[in-house]
Amino acid sequence: MTEIRNFFIQYLSWLSVPTFHISITDVLEIIILSVIVYRILLWIKDSRAWTLLKGIVFICVFILIAKIFQMDTIMYIITKGLDMIVVATLVIFQPELRRALEQLGEKKIFSSLIPFDNTREIKQRFSDKTINELVKGCVEMGKAKTGALIVIEQNVVLTEFERTGIALDSILTSQLLINIFEHNTPLHDGAVIVRGDRIVAATCYLPLSDNMELSKDLGTRHRAGVGVSEVTDSLTIIVSEETGKISLALKGKLMRDVSSEVLREQLVIVQNKSVDAKKFKLWKGWGWSK
Repeated sequence: MTEIRNFFIQYLSWLSVPTFHISITDVLEIIILSVIVYRILLWIKDSRAWTLLKGIVFICVFILIAKIFQMDTIMYIITKGLDMIVVATLVIFQPELRRALEQLGEKKIFSSLIPFDNTREIKQRFSDKTINELVKGCVEMGKAKTGALIVIEQNVVLTEFERTGIALDSILTSQLLINIFEHNTPLHDGAVIVRGDRIVAATCYLPLSDNMELSKDLGTRHRAGVGVSEVTDSLTIIVSEETGKISLALKGKLMRDVSSEVLREQLVIVQNKSVDAKKFKLWKGWGWSK
């Protein structure tokens, strides 16, 4: 007990904080650190890092116990293997770290920090006609239980996935979508990539998600839709071949069994339509509409 008490006295003595003056810089630093910690906690919560974090906490507790009871051999092994632990952590978290950096690059940092948003002219990604054709095509394929996988490009260019398929560069229509995904046709296997009002490629291969929280009854089509949404900002529409239900994937999240109205709402959000009137918003959200 004496050793444990001495340990806490030695290593927790920093709690005796001396008197100091708080400046504006200190307040700003606290706010920045709070935001960073909050975003890291959200990232951990929304990824498989949460499960791995519990394992890391267990290891840290084990190291603390070994330090308290002066287990010199264990501490020697841990010290020598620290570099390997850091490298292994980077390898394990590589997909999550990559996505976190991509999301950081996607953020408009300065406009996000300004609480008021003066509306500016924004170029829309596709027309209302394209939205109507997408909704009509997906609903018709759902009724016929025709499986479909449609990836809609936003800010991140999907060229690397486009190259894995067959180039089309055709105006998007519901009839064309239905013909592409019709059973036993040459182009039905794989994903369609939509850029603007055009289908740029078909039969494209997408990365599969390794998210363990996804339902086990989901097939390759749904996992591919979630997978591409984890590494890009694209919106993916999935039509189930077994049930005919429509699902949406965005930012690694899957919305299952959505109605045509919800599908249209999300497409309008992604459309990024130009705004003419001047508006103000108190704060700009980080999430996506559900």
